[in-house]
Amino acid sequence: MGKVWITGAGGQTGRALAARTAGKGAGFLFTSREALDLCHEKEITRFLSVHPVEAVINTAAYTAVDRAEEEPEEARKINAEAVGVLAYHARKRGIRLIHLSTDYVFDGTSRQPYRESDPVSPVNVYGQTKWEGEALMLQEAPRHSAIVRTAWLYGQGNNFVNKILQLARQRPEIEVVADQYGSPTRAADLAEVLLYMVPRLHQKEVKTYHYTNEGICTWFDFATAIVQWSGIPCEVNPVTSARFPTPARRPAYAVLSKEAIKNDLGITIPHWKDSLDDYLAAGARL
Repeated sequence: MGKVWITGAGGQTGRALAARTAGKGAGFLFTSREALDLCHEKEITRFLSVHPVEAVINTAAYTAVDRAEEEPEEARKINAEAVGVLAYHARKRGIRLIHLSTDYVFDGTSRQPYRESDPVSPVNVYGQTKWEGEALMLQEAPRHSAIVRTAWLYGQGNNFVNKILQLARQRPEIEVVADQYGSPTRAADLAEVLLYMVPRLHQKEVKTYHYTNEGICTWFDFATAIVQWSGIPCEVNPVTSARFPTPARRPAYAVLSKEAIKNDLGITIPHWKDSLDDYLAAGARL
């Protein structure tokens, strides 16, 4: 493969991709929003004219789920419109595009892991704009490309694991929602799979995949595992979502089926508890 352009360098997945590619030469180009604003097509075309690439991994996104309810157009610019522009140039230039999406395209009313073919029904602006981005990419249909939906991501930066550790150190007890189900995903695991995918996408159409770590838990289960591992003397108490009302609704069930990506790529996915152990053992940085 030739050079790979990775957007969203400042995010958790972008940072994990940078860590995974460190020392591998100049084959990977990283840009943050400060360096290149994907909302301006001229910046995209200028970058591609100077840096011919064979693949793009788009991890850039507007991820402030609650703020998106007040700023839908801002969320739409990066989560949808920019994806359409990237997909257009990927098709036009013969570039592979891997676009990162979310479990929030589903409404969370299922009690079986969502498959890629299941109908989407977002319950908040963030999920709606991410689905619009998927639709625009499917419309442009760049060859040898993929959409990868993930969920409950944690890595370097602001995330649930670090927040729980911080709260546990500050308080004798904390309350965590116990009626929302999903699968935590270590950013480093996701980054490894995204890099593995790049040269192995040979289908003509855009393929949609799901990737999270294996296993199902609630946020309460996740928090309990974090606190137990750390040994911090803090009690974790389960509460319902009604205890913490938010501007944006969250899917109550956000479990994604990974059968397609396992079958097509022949990968083995770590269990979320094992990946959490590795993350915490590394000092909660990656």
